[in-house]
This record gives sequence, structure tokens and C-alpha cells, in this order.
Amino acid sequence: MTLSLDGVSIPDSQLAREITELVRDTESPLLFHHSSRVYYFGALAGKRRGLTFDPELLYAGAMFHDMGLTHKHSSACERFEVDGANVARSFLCSHGIPQNDIDLVWNAIALHTTPGIPQHMHPVVALVTAGVEMDVLGIDYPAFDNAQREQVVAAHPRTENFKEDILEAFYNGIKHKPDTTFGNVKADVLIDKDPSFQRGNFCSVIRNSAWKG
Repeated sequence: MTLSLDGVSIPDSQLAREITELVRDTESPLLFHHSSRVYYFGALAGKRRGLTFDPELLYAGAMFHDMGLTHKHSSACERFEVDGANVARSFLCSHGIPQNDIDLVWNAIALHTTPGIPQHMHPVVALVTAGVEMDVLGIDYPAFDNAQREQVVAAHPRTENFKEDILEAFYNGIKHKPDTTFGNVKADVLIDKDPSFQRGNFCSVIRNSAWKG
């Protein structure tokens, strides 16, 4: 049975059911339950902040946000965030969703690891990141009461060692294309997991460019 918590539940629609089925069949249980929690924490944050948002679009953004970490949807050279955004775009296009709504979901997924920007954008974009930050980083943890946290986790369990498990999932999803982590937080994952990894340096790119001065 779908969790209903303080007025937040997974949308009861054919689109949402198909999203659930697709993501559950494609992602590991770890990522599926993480993505589900991202939706609940994002939606709860939105209600607390008095934001107006379409639950279906937020659900799409939350559920597809890590699809780029899966073998099936991981490209050779795009950021995993872009891969996930592209999967969501294709799915929503095939279901006749308006382009403006598709663009919102695409941006929400593509920007979810870019701190400092999403919170200034449309609520769907802001709340996908808010949900991710709560579930992975514990940002805004005290703003959710114990009952909210416990009920979300009961419905979509965290593994016993979720912190390390999610880091391993990140690493496995990006280790074949380390250059895509330039300028984003996932470079920290590669540094943690791979002692031979050399982080790209923005200043060096400038200084080594073809320009004379």
C-alpha cells in the first residue's frame, strides 16, 4: 500500500504507476528506495515551504534522477545526471507530456548535484535537489520530525550501511567516465574510491589553453 504522509503520497495515476514499474525494474533496490524517499522528502519540504508543484512532475524527477547510474542508461561520455535526465525526457515525450513540463523535469535531474542553484529555480527543480540532499547528505534533517522520517524509511528502507552503499553505487556508475566529474561533487567519490584518480583543475585548463595570454 502506498504511504500517505501529511498529505503527501505517490500520485495515483497511470503515468506514476508506469514510472514506478520502469524504475523498479531497472534500478537496484538500493537506488529504487532511495529515489522513492527523495520524492517523499522533497514533497514534504515543498509543503512545509508553501510551494506549489505538480506531484507527478516531482515524482518523475525524483524517480529518474539516478537512472544514469544504471548500466542500461549510462552513456560513455555524458554526466550521469544528464543520462538520467535524457531517460526521463524520452519517457515523458512518449507519454505526451507538454514540453515545458519535460524541460522542468530534465533540469531537475541534470542539476541535482549542483549545489546553490536549484533552490532558486522552479519548485520541481528545487525539491528534487532538496529530497536528494535530505536522503544522502542529511541536509535539513531536523526540519523533518521523527514520525515523518520513520514512516518514509519504513515504506522505503535504507540499507544498514546506506552511506557506504550509496557511495559505492555512485562510484560504480561513474568510474568508467571519470572526466564527467570535472567541476561537480562526484569527483569526491572518485578521489575516495580510486587513489590513482587525478581531479581536473579549472585553473590548469585556463593556463594550458591555446590562448597566448
